[in-house]
Amino acid sequence: MLHRFVPRALCAAMLALGAVQASAAPVTYTLAPTHTFPSFEADHMGGVSVWRGKFNKSSGQVVLDKAAQTGSVEVTIDMNSIDYGLDIMNDKARSAELFDTAKYPTAVFKGQLAQWVDGKPTTVPGILTMRGVTRPITLKLQSFKCIAHPMLKGAELCGADALATLQRDEFGMDAGKDWGFDMGVTLRIQVEGVSQR
Repeated sequence: MLHRFVPRALCAAMLALGAVQASAAPVTYTLAPTHTFPSFEADHMGGVSVWRGKFNKSSGQVVLDKAAQTGSVEVTIDMNSIDYGLDIMNDKARSAELFDTAKYPTAVFKGQLAQWVDGKPTTVPGILTMRGVTRPITLKLQSFKCIAHPMLKGAELCGADALATLQRDEFGMDAGKDWGFDMGVTLRIQVEGVSQR
């Protein structure tokens, strides 16, 4: 009797293991364009004031494997969508002196979710390509959370608040450096993504 039970138990265990592995497969999330806003803070006149702006159009995907604690991020930013809330500044930012959007209309960030704590990633080391220059950059995730989407049945909603710094002159934007402008720029990025169903 035991010899009949063992194969059945073994088969059931294998099926259960397969189900667990299937449920732990990587999930792809599409960034929500109306809930994702890369923004920045930059020095003006060597500490006289701080200019703030954001990019209104971005797209991308996150691939997340919670069980394996791995994941990847790819985001494309429409540089022409820069918005200081002031037209003259928007035009200046699009000019060849700064982002040169006629020649470089997009910026792309690619990174890996890393340094997981309590089941959540805390950093995203990667590379940013902007204005034809590619440099390493690491995003610090100040928060990361996933919930069942309240309006899209069967979908999951994940969001994060990210922070990073870069030196803009490393990307060919040194306007104002001779006048004492600080080249450091703070990036603040709110992002939400919805799982593909």
